[in-house]
Amino acid sequence: MDVFEDLESNVRSYCRTWDTVFARADGSRVYGEDGTDYVDFFSGAGALNYGHNNPLLLRPLLRYLESGAIVHSLDMKTQAKRRFLEAFRDLVLIPRELDYKVMFTGPTGTNAVEAALKLARKVTGRHHVLGFTNAFHGMTLGSLSVTGNSMKRRGAGIPLNNTSSIPYDGYLPPGTDDLIWLRQILADSGSGVDKPAAVIVETVQGEGGLRAARAAWLHDLSEVCRAHGVLLIVDDVQAGCGRTGTFFSFEPAGITPDIVCLSKSISGYGLPLALTLFRPELDLWQPGEHNGTFRGHNPAFVTATAALENYWADTGLQERVAARTAELRAGLEEIAGWSEGAQVRGRGLLAGIFYPDTRTAARIARQSFAAGLLVETSGPESEVIKVMPPLTISAEDLAKGLDMLAEAATTATREASLAPSR
Repeated sequence: MDVFEDLESNVRSYCRTWDTVFARADGSRVYGEDGTDYVDFFSGAGALNYGHNNPLLLRPLLRYLESGAIVHSLDMKTQAKRRFLEAFRDLVLIPRELDYKVMFTGPTGTNAVEAALKLARKVTGRHHVLGFTNAFHGMTLGSLSVTGNSMKRRGAGIPLNNTSSIPYDGYLPPGTDDLIWLRQILADSGSGVDKPAAVIVETVQGEGGLRAARAAWLHDLSEVCRAHGVLLIVDDVQAGCGRTGTFFSFEPAGITPDIVCLSKSISGYGLPLALTLFRPELDLWQPGEHNGTFRGHNPAFVTATAALENYWADTGLQERVAARTAELRAGLEEIAGWSEGAQVRGRGLLAGIFYPDTRTAARIARQSFAAGLLVETSGPESEVIKVMPPLTISAEDLAKGLDMLAEAATTATREASLAPSR
């Protein structure tokens, strides 16, 4: 009897694609219990930006746990939380001249998004929120309401109201201003559209097909929101914590969002932790008005602090990410050049290849796994092969993974050319 098949719900998904039992991991490598060695171009869906079992994070975590220090504390004051807040202030906020209050939500990305939506409505007194085409913000009801994926939205089981979806950068035909509708309805008192409380956006749509918004478009979006008193929320759950090259993915656009959502790699080690950041004047919460039992996970504070102190006290990591990004981009461009219509998408180490034939990316992912590479697909029809290695990956492991991906792409595109047309 396979206990996974016998006992676990049908909702499981990753294990269907990667049908093996994983046993251990180190850096950018994962090992099956049968000894198979996999290069990791997945990074725990972005929760492992610093690799698996990073010793710079593991050692302080073990010391903390062995010391008998507090593990669970809700929102009480602890030494671990104090040290994290000090590191986050000194190494992230102050160098970027960002004045944000820090809210510890429940420990997942969707919890951070729910808090952001709730706060935006509380502050403005308005209920409507605008999201974008192909967006993904999480699986709870508020997050689903601003998510574009129809399959995930159907899982809600009820109507998802008080939101609308508007065109993301590049969604409309070339030469069209994707913000034209937003500009027009906000400026026209006769539009019949209620002014929204907020607009929520991903700078790179990780699950939505690796569409990357241009810096100029993000800047224009910020200006439109500011001109009309609409709060701008940036969901940096996957694209943040260095994934696109800078700590926050919105930095190159020169904008300061009103609210920012962080999770996934903010703990540095894959431990549950999420933050919602917002301008101090938006902090209208009453004590206990939004809470959660697991918003004070001290082991995550320990590893998060270690990640900040080891990787964000200087520019070393950013320089290494820039080098790996150039190597990744060159490799993906070469692979994309073998297939008509294929295009490289994304930014930083959140990148991939779009294929016009929606069967191709899934075939590449299957072939990659068989060869020893973990890589997933993205987009509403899984039409994009998505590459997301650890930020700490070596040039050698990146090159090995790209070689595997290239071989898998060659095999998969050959299969596609032989398959009957639909």
